[in-house]
Amino acid sequence: MKLWSRAADVAARTPAARNRLVDFLRAASILAVISGHWMLTAPYLVGGEVVLGNMLELADFTRWLSWAFQVMPVFFLVGGYANAASWGAALRDGKPFAAWLDSRLRRLLLPVLPLIALWVVLAPVGRALGLDPSLVEGASRIALVPIWFLAIYSVIILFVPLTYRWWERYGFWSFILPAGLATLDDALFFAGFAALGWLNYLFIWIAVHQLGYAWMDGRISSRPARMAWGVAGLGALVGLTVAGPYPIAMISVPGGEISNTLPPKLPLLALAIAQAGLVLAAESPLRRWLSRPTPWTAAVLLNGMIMTIYLWHSTAMVLIIALAGRMGGIGLGVDPATGAWWAVRPIWLGIYAVALATMMPLVARFERMPGPGRHASALRQVAGALAMCVGLALLSYAGLGGATPLPVQVVGAVTPLAGALIAGLLLTPSK
Repeated sequence: MKLWSRAADVAARTPAARNRLVDFLRAASILAVISGHWMLTAPYLVGGEVVLGNMLELADFTRWLSWAFQVMPVFFLVGGYANAASWGAALRDGKPFAAWLDSRLRRLLLPVLPLIALWVVLAPVGRALGLDPSLVEGASRIALVPIWFLAIYSVIILFVPLTYRWWERYGFWSFILPAGLATLDDALFFAGFAALGWLNYLFIWIAVHQLGYAWMDGRISSRPARMAWGVAGLGALVGLTVAGPYPIAMISVPGGEISNTLPPKLPLLALAIAQAGLVLAAESPLRRWLSRPTPWTAAVLLNGMIMTIYLWHSTAMVLIIALAGRMGGIGLGVDPATGAWWAVRPIWLGIYAVALATMMPLVARFERMPGPGRHASALRQVAGALAMCVGLALLSYAGLGGATPLPVQVVGAVTPLAGALIAGLLLTPSK
């Protein structure tokens, strides 16, 4: 109740000009991602040992559900809107890039450091306890895979002064260019130049981020236009997947030859266009609903700890699964391919939620740490952020404690801390 009262006080002071839908979509998209991850992971027992299954692999119909639960495009859309608003204000107020960047990186990257520190300890402890290295690696990858978002989103933030200038000068051409490059990149991928496919982490997510600028600038304002974007995106998505060479799932399927997300491909951009159009078509009624105290207070409450919730939700799940395994596999004897498994999902989701809520008081403080009142130079922040992104990408891709070469794991674990030091994110608050 204390948290709700505090959020209600903040909500009551919301400026009338604030677009509350931005905050609501940020919270809603993260909650959808969390729900998807919790339902996607399918732990079960084989010969008395815990196996971390994946529902996309075990039940083909869940691949269609990923069209609804893969909502990271919405987060990048919202990020574009929020970054346009904050950077535009910084330009008007004469605020230097270094000060603006420090405030963005601090809220985004600081909360990940304790998560990495925990898994640097848990992975070797798991190995020391005799756990299968593949199980330790699988658990760490499930827990750390959410940090891929921080790696690419941080890079997108570094480009904001440039992409914002592109938008102001070229408008929708600043969206068309990266979208076109993404198309070319996919063509090269299928032509045998698979390594070039990783460039689409930049091309596709910058394109989606530019749509956030368009939203902020009122360039897609009418409901018919927004619906047209939504229908066009959905049509392209169907064409690319049902009739084209791309898989149905908007999330990587273990063992799949092609992934729409690793690296990103055109179906993800089509999904982003569809989601942007359909969500924005409902902007007016949603904003009226958010003018009510209860839904807006809930949005404020969630946004106050949104990165912590996102970063720690998989770790909470993995720890619960590990506890169930140590207790003789309690609750893990249900075959994931059965109706009984789906029937007990609400129970498991509730347990995961309780575990996450229990952890929040311990870890949420890192998201709310006060700024130091000073910041490093822009060059240092960019260098530090890039170093952090390298480590985050390695950890999200390879995990810890498994067969991945030890030097790779060490680089993944050390560079986020080193990057934070270089960027000045660990400066202590000035007195």
